Amino acid sequence: MEQARETWIRRTLLALAFTALASLLLIAVFIIQEGAPFLARIGIRDFLFASDWNPQAGRFGIRPMIAASLWVTVGAMLVGGPMGIAGAIFLNEFVPVGVMRTVKPMIELLAGIPSVVYGFLGVMVVAPLIRTHLGGPGLSVLAAALILGIMILPTVISIATDAIASVPPSYREGALALGATRWQSVSMVTLRAARSGIVAGVILGMGRALGETMAVIMVAGNQAVMPTGVLKGLRTLTANIVIEMGYSADLHREALIATGVVLFVFILMINLTFSLVQRRSRI
Repeated sequence: MEQARETWIRRTLLALAFTALASLLLIAVFIIQEGAPFLARIGIRDFLFASDWNPQAGRFGIRPMIAASLWVTVGAMLVGGPMGIAGAIFLNEFVPVGVMRTVKPMIELLAGIPSVVYGFLGVMVVAPLIRTHLGGPGLSVLAAALILGIMILPTVISIATDAIASVPPSYREGALALGATRWQSVSMVTLRAARSGIVAGVILGMGRALGETMAVIMVAGNQAVMPTGVLKGLRTLTANIVIEMGYSADLHREALIATGVVLFVFILMINLTFSLVQRRSRI
């Protein structure tokens, strides 16, 4: 009886796992199937490297949106990456264990806050501060990078904290026994041992920043032009799809789906990089 129950549970879990994989595969097949005809008709070169996005005139260059997505993602990583790693180091190495066990779940809860709340924070607080003290419209690359940097903090801190906590205590004790200071043992031993896990957290945070939509729409300015400065407005790939999908049709709709294919490839590359880093950490 017990063996039959275990067999049933195993088969159920296997079916659920294959259902999840099948769902992802269907999504990939759908966007590629819908976007490939457009890419074949317009040409990958004219689609990816042209700078003019004007669907009414039949021009579908998404280079400004690709550049905007990269600008915002890199800016978010410059904000959230160092802050997240510093927070993970502080929680693991410089606060009591009880404080870390209390604060870490609270930080992870921040990941559940809807992105529109972060966008509202950007519109009401960040953008006016930028407009007052730095100039420009406020809704800009800088505002989007700051908001996304805050949004990825829970991801980076959580994974980096787990990576640092997994370093054996003997590593720290050996460094201290050799005469290293507390900070030297952290920077020269602990961080190097946890490097793969920390990099994995940063990569996952990058994927979150690249795929974010609502908060970026609210704070980035949504101008389909090449970014020329951190105080200028821009439009990312995800924002372009959401803004125009509601009224698109025919070739315009196919162009937006093809934009989704490009975004899918970017996310896939990030996930593959994460997998390689994780595999390397196990060696």
